[in-house]
Parts: sequence; C-alpha cells; structure tokens
Amino acid sequence: MRIALMGTRGIPARYGGFETFAEQLSTRLVERGHQVTVYSRCGFLDRWGALDECRGVRRRQVPTIFHKYLETPLSGLTTFIDALFKSYDGILLCNAANSPFAPILKVKGTPLLINVDGIERDRAKWNKLGKAWYLLGERASVTLATRLVSDADVIADYYRDTYGCESEVIPYGVHPVVREPGEALAKFGLKRKGYILYVSRLEPENNALGVIQAYNQLNTDMPLVIVGDAPYAHEYKAQLRATASQNVIFTGFQFGQSYEEFQSNCYCYVQATEVGGTHPALVESMSYGNCVIANGTPENLEVIGDAALSYPKNDFAKLAEILGQVLSDADIVATYGEKARARALSRYSWDAVVSRYETLLASLLGKRFLSEGSRQGRTAAPEQVL
Repeated sequence: MRIALMGTRGIPARYGGFETFAEQLSTRLVERGHQVTVYSRCGFLDRWGALDECRGVRRRQVPTIFHKYLETPLSGLTTFIDALFKSYDGILLCNAANSPFAPILKVKGTPLLINVDGIERDRAKWNKLGKAWYLLGERASVTLATRLVSDADVIADYYRDTYGCESEVIPYGVHPVVREPGEALAKFGLKRKGYILYVSRLEPENNALGVIQAYNQLNTDMPLVIVGDAPYAHEYKAQLRATASQNVIFTGFQFGQSYEEFQSNCYCYVQATEVGGTHPALVESMSYGNCVIANGTPENLEVIGDAALSYPKNDFAKLAEILGQVLSDADIVATYGEKARARALSRYSWDAVVSRYETLLASLLGKRFLSEGSRQGRTAAPEQVL
C-alpha cells in the first residue's frame, strides 16, 4: 500500500506520543513492504515539499507558522493541499484538529482513517477559540472519516455516546529497550533506582505542578526527575521552576537511548495526566517493569488495571501519601513493577498494533494488501527487548 501519515510533527520522534506512534507505525509498515510517507512541518521560508528518508520512510515537508494556535491547523491545511496532488492508496490522519480540512481530499475519494486522540478541547491551555476549533475537529472527524480510531475504550465511548459514531479501538504499543545507567543519568548526577520519574509535555493538564507540590511534602533526598518540555508554555514552566525544591531536576525533552535510560533505571514512575486516551509514556514505563503511580482518570485506570497504584483524580495530597509509602517499602515497588511489566507486554505490542492498522487500511481499500508480517502479527507473542 502507498500510505500517507499526516497530522504529526514528523519523525524521528522529537516531541510527544503522536510522533512516537508515527515513527513506530511508519517504519514497521515499511519493513512489511509498504510505501509510507510521513508529513513533517517546516517554516514558510523553508522548502515546501522537500523529501528525504528516515529508516526507509519518506518524509515530506509542508510549511506552517510555529505559533501555539496556528501551528497545527495551518500545517493541516498545507498537508491536505499537498496531498491533493499526490497519489496515495490510503491516508492515516492523526489528531482531530486537522479534520476540518479533510474536504480538500474528498474529491479524490481516498480512504481516510482518523486517529482522533483524546478530548483535546478539555485542555486548559486552549482559549475559547482553540476549544471551538477542537469541537469542530471532532464533528468533522465523525462526518468525514472513512473510519475512526480511538486509542482507548473511554475515547470510543465518548464518540459513541456524543455522536453515535463507532470507532476502532487500537492502543499504542511498547518496545522496551533496557539500558544500564550511562551518559544520560550521569549528566544529571543520577543513579540506578535513585530517582522518581515523571514524563510529559509541561502543560497544565499534565499536572507537573501537582506532582512537584506532592513531592515537596516528602522528607526524602531522592530527586524527582521531570522529563519533558513544551514550546509555548513559558509562564507555566516558570511557575514549575519557582515551585520546585532543589531536589527537582528538569531534563527537558529526552528521546531515543537517553529516554530509554531514564525509564530503565527509575525507582518509581508518576503518571499525572488528566486529558487524553492511552498515554504512550504510561504503557512504556509499565513495560520497563516500573512501579507506576497514576492519576485516577478513567483513561489511566483502563490502562493500568490492577497492575499499578493510583490516587483519586488530581488529589495530590494523596499522591504525596502514596509516594511516601512507596519510598519506604521496596517490596511494593518490586511487586507492582512485575505486575506492570506483565500487563504491558501482554496487552501492548507494537507488532500487534501495526497489524491491526495494516488490516484496517487494507479492508478500507477492499484489496488484499496484507503482508506476511501482518498475518504473523495476529498470533505472535508480545515482543520484548530485555
């Protein structure tokens, strides 16, 4: 199949969960013999349509303005305009915010699969105009998609209850690569099992502030490591640094081997997000065998089952209490770490995820495009690199 993947910032992953998804899905589809183009973003002064390759995947640049409110919708517009003059068998669009421009391609009749992500208009960072755009994106997705994809049952339930629209539930995958402590930890003076880990974009609804406030209540020398950043959240990031005690370490974005190193060696992991579906960092941390403490949202509880600890939604006093218990009891850490690993590796496999997307795309085209990898992926055991 000739597949276009749109709506992310591109590959390799250098921002968030959708970019990790784009990299994993596109490269694995290429390995199965398909031709995949991933659209990436560049400035208007850069070369529109510049084409190169990343691990066999075609990367095509389209321009946008790098602004909090303009970047995603404008890149969606230029992507659809560009794709109008290309020939693809199927298109996978990420993020419902891009859907209002989908009519541009309706004239070609190319099957359009839309991964809607979470309920993005609930994010605190958006003003009324931003929330209205995401609401329009939801409605456009329901109207214009050949098929919707949700990454969690909670999101599928929302689209069913709100719009009467069914969606295919396909979660994110895991591929844990365990690494010994190395340069990434040494840069910040960290040791194996010697820090609490938090990973997310530094935006209000991901609750880094609440995690820092909970940590400040603890009597511990074990540092809290905040992995992540956000390009437009300058005031919020300043608030985080002003609130943080001296044992809170901000590392900025971490990807590839350095990210794997942080996940491989933490004492425990905190997932504090409150908006979205299945969060990649959560299932990834579980796959590393980490003791996870998760914000008790329906989406997070769906992922962790009984394999992790949780606190009532946004109750950071309770988070502080649980962190205190975990820090004083290594047996809790070991028990929940093993349960988390087993659940993640049994339920979230990238090979199985890719097979489901491949099968879904092929079914939309009404042709037999399945690779041998997809047929094997239906029954293959969850992959592990341990």
